[in-house]
Amino acid sequence: MLIHPWDAPRADDEWQRWLATHDFGQLAVNGPPGEPPYVQPLHFAYDAGEAVTHLARPNPLWHALEANPDVLLSVVDDYVFVPGPWQAEPGTPPEHGVPTSLYAAVQLRCRAHIVDDPAEKAALLNRQTGHFQPEGGSARAAVGKAPYGRLLSGIRGLRLEVTGVRAKFKYAGKRSEAVRDRIAAGLADRDGARDAAARAHVLRRRPG
Repeated sequence: MLIHPWDAPRADDEWQRWLATHDFGQLAVNGPPGEPPYVQPLHFAYDAGEAVTHLARPNPLWHALEANPDVLLSVVDDYVFVPGPWQAEPGTPPEHGVPTSLYAAVQLRCRAHIVDDPAEKAALLNRQTGHFQPEGGSARAAVGKAPYGRLLSGIRGLRLEVTGVRAKFKYAGKRSEAVRDRIAAGLADRDGARDAAARAHVLRRRPG
């Protein structure tokens, strides 16, 4: 992923705050020699340099993880298409503006640790459920106890130890104030999926 200086996070807490509310991504794992990588969409919970998740035991990903535990967890959201005329600088014909995409992306390079101990799997599940369902309402997972104890054997847990982070917030950072204002206004008027989130980034990341 190419990251220009104007698209880079201004501090680590920028991508950390964003990742706290964007917890669905794609886990990329090296495939066997001569085969493409495995890519698994999944929910995860991230905290303090570690992401946790779980997958069904029959998932073909496990063999690849055991062979090579170095993986990449990629999260992309708040993406929108920006029409060319919105990007035309003042004094330039609107039709000369360059269409583009705006988006936020965080890539976590991780060392994967497979969790098979039943008690550890139960703790991992409770941690993940607590992230997504802090209001409660579901029984806690516990070894040998209903309703989830008998289901623990059908999954394997996964702890992803973060060893590196690359993050990007591509929101017209190199454009003039006039263009950024036009993009923000265009997103407000269009009011499509993700337009409000993208507009908030455009306004938040104004230079200075």
